Amino acid sequence: MGGTRLAVENRFRLHRSASLHDAADGEMAFAGSVLADQPAAAALRAALALAEAGRAFRIGLEDGPAPEDAKLPVFETLTSGSSGRPRRIRRTQRSWALGFAVNAELFALGPGVRVAVLGRLVHSLSLYGALEGACLGCAVHLLGGMRPDRQRAALAVEAVEVVYATPSQLRMLVDAGGPVLAALRVVLVGGSKLDPVLRAGLARLAPHGEVREFYGAAEASFITLADASASVDSVGTVYPGVRVAIRNREGAPLKDGAVGEVWVQSPYLFLGYAGEDAGGAKRSGRWLSVGEMGWLQKGELHLAGRAGRMVTVADENVFPEEIETCLATLGGVGRVAVLPRRDALRGVVMVAVVQGDRRCEAAILQAGRERFGSLKSPRAVIWREDWPVLPSGKTDLVRLAAEAGL
Repeated sequence: MGGTRLAVENRFRLHRSASLHDAADGEMAFAGSVLADQPAAAALRAALALAEAGRAFRIGLEDGPAPEDAKLPVFETLTSGSSGRPRRIRRTQRSWALGFAVNAELFALGPGVRVAVLGRLVHSLSLYGALEGACLGCAVHLLGGMRPDRQRAALAVEAVEVVYATPSQLRMLVDAGGPVLAALRVVLVGGSKLDPVLRAGLARLAPHGEVREFYGAAEASFITLADASASVDSVGTVYPGVRVAIRNREGAPLKDGAVGEVWVQSPYLFLGYAGEDAGGAKRSGRWLSVGEMGWLQKGELHLAGRAGRMVTVADENVFPEEIETCLATLGGVGRVAVLPRRDALRGVVMVAVVQGDRRCEAAILQAGRERFGSLKSPRAVIWREDWPVLPSGKTDLVRLAAEAGL
């Protein structure tokens, strides 16, 4: 990009050098502003045509109300739906376009660069990557819906340089086997932390690829970005243009190392939830919280977990995500979710639902006790052969709990 800062527009515009590639491309007849996500290239072209005309749009949730136009060009994305039906997120197109300009410099994106998204366009990370590439003039490969082995083959054949993906999508790509992705230079990962096993697999898959994990939310877009120098248990330092503060329940700022609610101020924030859904985010002036708990240490953000998932066990606060991160590093653990189960003595106890090697059950329980103590650690392991996921690639916790009888 030559170090030249891009001008940021108020609306998305398809760059004249951009090209969109979809294994099952076709035409899409659209009369309204709500678009199906397949065929993906046609859906993206239709969305960009609506944006060019100053119209609002949404890809997915076709049975929901149409997005409303506004004075500034707006659009809707969807939350991952981790706790039920996806929420509609309303934001200005400029709030994402600002990120496009930042990433163009951070990751050398521009005309001729080959990028790919592994998820479907109903997932905000995939939609973001696809729109970013299209607006910056890249060759955009839309691989959502393809089998992982075919995705890997396509990435190799097309010599893709930049990939946007979740850990779940990358895990399937690694496990699928196939060619080494020698041309891949940036892997932009969002949704959750990479475990050491997956990180090692990515190093073999893309030996020249730089893994850049980011923490963000549908309501806030990018919040932090991590590189190879980041602490293993952090989510990196603040993304350009972002401010982060940790506050207690009364809203007072906390010192480094103290756990509290994560608040964010940035130009990338959403406008609000669409429709009558009050949503889960909170505002305080120009600051936003999505209910995440964490702490700052030496300029890096560390996450404890969502306040909505926090469980109290014998008067102690337990964050399931913290336990999941620890257990995911153990041998024999493919995927793991930690969920509460009612208990007559303590009110609730924690249970680990695991996909992996059943012979490792004793080691999993012991590692939990050593790291978190007897109160917080899982009391039992429930094994699964399959793993339910949402369209975003995140674990379907609602289905997992229901099928486990929790």
